[in-house]
Amino acid sequence: MKRIYIFGAAVVLFSACKPNTNVTTPPTSGDAVFTNYMAVGGSFSSGFGDNSLTVSGQLNSFPQRLFEQFSAVKDGNGADGPFIQPLLTGNNGYPKPKLELSTIDYCDGTSRMGPVTIKQPLDSNGSWHYTSSVNNDQINNISVPGIRVSDYAVPGYAAANVYASRFYYAPAKRPLDELYSRVYNLHPTFFTLWMGISDVLGYALAGGQGDGTGNATPAGPLPNLYNRQDITPDQVFFDYYDSIATALASTSAGGAVLNIPDVSALPYFNVVPSNGLVITRQSFADTLMEIYKNDNFDKVFVEGKNQFIVEATDGSVRQSVPGELILMTIPRDSITCAGWGSIKPIPRQYVLTTDELQNMRTAVTRYNDHIRQLCQLRGLAYVDINSFFKTLASGMAYNGIEYSTEYISGGAFSLDGVHMNARGNALVANFVINTINNYYHSTVPLTDANKYPGVKFP
Repeated sequence: MKRIYIFGAAVVLFSACKPNTNVTTPPTSGDAVFTNYMAVGGSFSSGFGDNSLTVSGQLNSFPQRLFEQFSAVKDGNGADGPFIQPLLTGNNGYPKPKLELSTIDYCDGTSRMGPVTIKQPLDSNGSWHYTSSVNNDQINNISVPGIRVSDYAVPGYAAANVYASRFYYAPAKRPLDELYSRVYNLHPTFFTLWMGISDVLGYALAGGQGDGTGNATPAGPLPNLYNRQDITPDQVFFDYYDSIATALASTSAGGAVLNIPDVSALPYFNVVPSNGLVITRQSFADTLMEIYKNDNFDKVFVEGKNQFIVEATDGSVRQSVPGELILMTIPRDSITCAGWGSIKPIPRQYVLTTDELQNMRTAVTRYNDHIRQLCQLRGLAYVDINSFFKTLASGMAYNGIEYSTEYISGGAFSLDGVHMNARGNALVANFVINTINNYYHSTVPLTDANKYPGVKFP
């Protein structure tokens, strides 16, 4: 599949595929009770996208899609609304501006399509500060962008996360205490839980500059708060994931638990290839060989594609190797006009080495093993969303539209290259529904992912 780069013009061409054939079945709840549905998670459950939180993102979150489909069940156990989310006031972004596609002028005199932050005023945080008078303080989606499993142990966590401080009952307490308060208020009969991505993602976004060994210690300033660049230690993750599940199951609710995808497969880490140093004449290849002739590393420079020159973890200079990843946020002008990756090494905070990638994948594997065992122990539906992302990476069709993990052209991800857009969230919702139907013997209908907005072009 042709890769569409962040710095190139993006054209979305969807293949004309044969529409899926759906058998119409009356919606039933099976062994589940969807009456009071609650969603718990991080940014992927909150509707976060385009690098910010907006009201349209919240209203197109995958929990919103699930609630709508649960509501279609009319056997007495379908979802009974309203589905309350702590909605923002607009679509400009909070607390930072969202991204949009626009024309960008670069240092080499070219102008190309790419993501830029919008210029409109930021949205306010709404009327949800600490408590709300809506429906007796009911909130059905308490997902907080950026929250980690480890953060559920942190007293006063809301002081460190503006998304949490918008609606937490008791900001001075732990997120685990907040969860119990919300559970006892709503008394959910069914829940979804998608936690753990941020326990690895912060390390990845920092280019592996934190502790990836699983031996990190709390770094403050709040008690039990880990550095955002660290991978959460296994036992901390296990203990507090179990605590979250215990709180949600305290009302004897059924539920679906989503595991953690391979973070390195997200578009953010696959827009700029490690062999993106394109040499158009042999004389420049010879020049680079001369520049690095005294450096003690294997180097190959030829006409065509070459591995970038990067800064090693010890501060020395080396050539990247196949399989390493370059972060999407690397300044394009620095590559084009400042010689990054050729006559100057790319700083290591923009590079994920093979060792760092192994740290991430090992953590995800261990986390997912624990989540699967927990689901078996508690009798909950285990949603292998990791397999969904793998399928999406190789390309999948939905009712005549092709989707993939390609940046922009793939149609499922927002412009931040990490979070889903409205269509992507609908695809996630359908995957979750299929798992729920198989596990609980229900027949919840799927949503039409194609009717929701995708990437907006100027």
